[in-house]
Amino acid sequence: MFSMFRIRLLVTVALSLASLQCNAGANSESSTNKASNPANKPAETAAAPVKYGYEIVHIYPHDPAAFTQGLVFTDGKLLEGTGQPGRSSLREVELQSGHVTKKVDLPEPYFGEGIALLNNKIYQLTWQHQIGFIYDAQKFEQVGKFNYTGEGWGLTTDGHSLILSDGSNRIRFIDPDSFQVTRTIAVLDDKVPVNELNELEYVNGEIYANIWHDDRIATIDPQTGRVTGWIDLTGILPPGDVQDEEAVLNGIAFDQSGNRLFVTGKLWPRLFEIKLKRQS
Repeated sequence: MFSMFRIRLLVTVALSLASLQCNAGANSESSTNKASNPANKPAETAAAPVKYGYEIVHIYPHDPAAFTQGLVFTDGKLLEGTGQPGRSSLREVELQSGHVTKKVDLPEPYFGEGIALLNNKIYQLTWQHQIGFIYDAQKFEQVGKFNYTGEGWGLTTDGHSLILSDGSNRIRFIDPDSFQVTRTIAVLDDKVPVNELNELEYVNGEIYANIWHDDRIATIDPQTGRVTGWIDLTGILPPGDVQDEEAVLNGIAFDQSGNRLFVTGKLWPRLFEIKLKRQS
């Protein structure tokens, strides 16, 4: 009887150990699955946009009759596109004096919009006519035209594509040879669409965008459309300098070699060189 009891005891202990090992293995497998399963990972949160203020480095004169729609810095001077029917133009402007050294007028009814300089050609949008004009950058002579769908607002380039805004939160990348859209990004601040994107500039790998009737510039990731920062230019133009309600902030130019940033507005008498000051 003692032997039978001993056998039963040994069998019970063996079964208990086997059960513990199975449970441990199952728990380990479950933990491994949870660790490797992306569905169990907490969602990654995008970094909040950086907030910038500004410091005025220098103030230059600007034509108060220029309804600025596009601005580019190149070779020590400015290229400027202006708007409104009968007043639209493409200009070359001396930075220091604000003097217009070259000018091409757009015929009515065209309303000039954003401009970009790429491969020694200047591209200029029009607002609602779905047509753009191409100029030789040295001679300021028209050498071609191109078409696009929807409205034209802002234009810039990353050195490869033309980058176009149309007043929505969408930005289109356009092949400068075929003028076909190669991709489109939607600009979002967190999950909120940033609409009425206006004049554009490509600055150190990001797109800077004026927002119509807003004193801020959005900095945008060109791959994702995520707003990475806000530049608040509130108060940069002294009160009383303009009276027209459409005389709003619009015009960004970047001097890459000198790392200088310039801003102005429609009908503004001043153009500002600024330095960004991080606030958060």
